[in-house]
Amino acid sequence: MKVLQLGKFYPIRGGVEKVMWDLTRGLSARGVQCDMLCATLASDPVDPQDLDRCEQTPEGKIIRFNDCGRVICVPAITKKAATMISPAMVRWLRRHAAEYDLIHIHHPDPMAALALRLSGYKGRVILHWHSDILSQKTLLVLYRPLQNWLINRADRILGTTPIYVRESPWLQDAQDKVGFVPIGIEPIRYEENAASDIRNQFPNKKIVVSLGRLIPYKGFSTLIEAANRLGEGYQVLIGGMGPLRDDLQQQIDSLGLQERVELLGYVADETLPALYGACDVFVLSSVMKTEAFGIVQIEAMSCGKPVVATRIPGSGTAWVNEDGVSGRNVAPGDPEALADAIREVCEDPVRWQQYADGARERFDAMFTAQKMIDKIIDIYEEEC
Repeated sequence: MKVLQLGKFYPIRGGVEKVMWDLTRGLSARGVQCDMLCATLASDPVDPQDLDRCEQTPEGKIIRFNDCGRVICVPAITKKAATMISPAMVRWLRRHAAEYDLIHIHHPDPMAALALRLSGYKGRVILHWHSDILSQKTLLVLYRPLQNWLINRADRILGTTPIYVRESPWLQDAQDKVGFVPIGIEPIRYEENAASDIRNQFPNKKIVVSLGRLIPYKGFSTLIEAANRLGEGYQVLIGGMGPLRDDLQQQIDSLGLQERVELLGYVADETLPALYGACDVFVLSSVMKTEAFGIVQIEAMSCGKPVVATRIPGSGTAWVNEDGVSGRNVAPGDPEALADAIREVCEDPVRWQQYADGARERFDAMFTAQKMIDKIIDIYEEEC
């Protein structure tokens, strides 16, 4: 069996690319011949950890995991509407598509869908439906015929939660071939000393951590409003970069929360585990269905940290964080409900421990990388 993961970008920054990367790495480590085809801009550097295993070829950069797995990065000429424009992807797939028993294409990625459409590939196709196209309305008008073709072409359609694919308006006529495989990760490991160093900066306070790009759908303005209701016994730390940084800082300043809410900016990979380890609760405050899963939730759960998330209609976020088990879920955009849930989790030590234990148990049962790879291999074997 030889498989191609198709779509998205390099370097790996977003959730879809990370799933593709983790699948390629995990499957190849199990002996499955698995490649990943993606696009990259000339201005995008190779990540330092990949330099030793990266080679330049006439077709693009190739990063090798092992004898069975590689990432093929073909050049893109530009990036528009969060989509790489890469004629090289079309050319590469036309030349090599017949080598694969199965193509696993990741949506949304119009460039990958176009490449598959033009490739002449006749084999089995799995469509991984990570999310609907929600913000790029003009793009969706142009892409819709190709999206419909892709849905019809797919032999199997997978979501990351049962709710999202069940409620997507685009998949209503394809429910007979829809299933789901939860995203899985390796558990986050942190050093207690590093976590203690962060906690010691905020003595006698409950630490609330949230992470993500500073963009509207993440709902950080709601979290800041909630912080205003929590009182001085709480410290809110928000990690991430984005265009709303100045607006969020202005909101913090106008509410007089400079001592209780801090925008951390970019959080380096080596710092991230300690931040999870230091927190009393992790908050996912997103307000739109663009947040389809929330990988940061399972990262926190892997550390045994309770989660407070939002019940976004049609999204899988509240399925990932099981209400009353791994934490609490509240209505999106409601700062009072968010503050009440944070207090409920943090102010009763017995309840906090129940949620903490539930978070780790749910992670182990549902969201490990091993379980994701096991389920994908089962599906591949069924299809091939």
